[in-house]
Amino acid sequence: MPAPALPGAAGPRSRPVVRVLGMVAVVVLGGWLGLLVVGDVKTPVGPMDTTMALRPSLSGGTRVDVSPLGALELDSHVAPLRLDVDVDRLDPERSQRLVEKPERFSGLQDEVTRDIADGARELALRSVVAVLTGATALGLIVYRRPRPALAAGGLALVLLAGSGVSAYATWNPKSVLEPKFSGLLSSAPSVVGDARSIVTEFDVYQQELARLVTNVSRLYDATSTLPVYQPDPGTLRVLHVSDIHLNPASWHIVASLVKQYDIDVIIDSGDTMDHGTTTENGFLDPIRDLGAPYVWVRGNHDSKDTQKYLRGFKNVRVLDEGSAVTVAGVRIAGTGDPQFTPDRTLTRGGGASERMAGLRLASALRDQTRAGTPVDIAVAHDPQLARETDGTVPLVLSGHVHHRVNEVLPLGTRLKVEGSTGGGGLRAVQNEKPEKVRASVLYLDRATRRLQAWDEITLGGLGLTTAEVSRHLPEENTPAASPSGAGSSGTPGPSAPLPPGTPSPSR
Repeated sequence: MPAPALPGAAGPRSRPVVRVLGMVAVVVLGGWLGLLVVGDVKTPVGPMDTTMALRPSLSGGTRVDVSPLGALELDSHVAPLRLDVDVDRLDPERSQRLVEKPERFSGLQDEVTRDIADGARELALRSVVAVLTGATALGLIVYRRPRPALAAGGLALVLLAGSGVSAYATWNPKSVLEPKFSGLLSSAPSVVGDARSIVTEFDVYQQELARLVTNVSRLYDATSTLPVYQPDPGTLRVLHVSDIHLNPASWHIVASLVKQYDIDVIIDSGDTMDHGTTTENGFLDPIRDLGAPYVWVRGNHDSKDTQKYLRGFKNVRVLDEGSAVTVAGVRIAGTGDPQFTPDRTLTRGGGASERMAGLRLASALRDQTRAGTPVDIAVAHDPQLARETDGTVPLVLSGHVHHRVNEVLPLGTRLKVEGSTGGGGLRAVQNEKPEKVRASVLYLDRATRRLQAWDEITLGGLGLTTAEVSRHLPEENTPAASPSGAGSSGTPGPSAPLPPGTPSPSR
């Protein structure tokens, strides 16, 4: 005899609640998938190309991503949906038209307002279609009947409408006065200026905008005067970074350059960390997702614990004691810095230990040559160590000194020292002037693996918005007709401002 049901026990009454919760889950998941797949809208905003999208969020707001400098977030509204705006690129043709007709600047504010409004309307319409389609399709898959599937689509529209009402009711136009910054922008709110002064000093901002767009257009004008070298599809592209010094914004910049220049391999010549403690190891995790193999040597701010942690990454090749690897067809060898001096108050062991480590690296390079596996690029953190490899390798890369050096050593090896890709790291705020962010793209012939040309990328440090790219040619590759050897290692090639997210015009 079945036992009588207890009052309040779970039974048939609870099934409607379960069904409602299940329906809500289907609606939310289906609507989110719909927004993710077809909810993006590409729209021009003034001279910029942007992508707008709605994404689920617990707090709402607006996020504007300005690659590779970072992002800013605005508490613009409270709703379960966030507005994402990605600045994809600055269109050269529209920028050039502004430069050629300065009178257009007077109407630029109205044009931008209209563009944003048009994009928002298109985004709203696409979001309705995306949410309705996604929820209905998932409802049909889950319930396998048209009625509950249509009910899921209807509930999705109700929830979207409710989110829209919530956003409208809580809309905060003053949120632009208190943006939250991330990436390089996190320590540089002056990049966008004091928003409160825009109202009273709009004429000044118009002039600054005109100057910015003029500089951007010069980038495209400058391409005709860059040294004569065009990398072909088979050219190997190596990104050289160094001295990141625990600056989290660097990973965003590196990832952007990897995508922008179609990088085959990244070489990091050390001082990725600041103190080399195990608690800092989590900072290295973004290396897994940079999109290219990563070759690393230890700097004097990197510990053996740092080195051990990096060895666990599938895309990382750690070089030490003259070890060599072949990555993307390039043979690379290197060694870690013999000194570990994360505290700058400590006295370094001096150049003797660096030179001894350099001699050991040179010996390992000669062994590789005798074994029939000659090395194309050697890597060491300290230039003193790197100089000892002269005559044993065509190219040696280093860092440490936080400024660029390009020198052909007496026995023919080219020494290239990179500046700080981390802009001096978190300690840069202690400097009187912000340190610039530097990285270089090296172009190697695929057959010979010899250096054909290189681009030097320089971004303004904390509080600065400048960005430049300059192309250089080795002396042996400089055309005889080039006046004064422009672009050779002795004379910097032409440079021009590089807008964030804009592909190099010289690729």
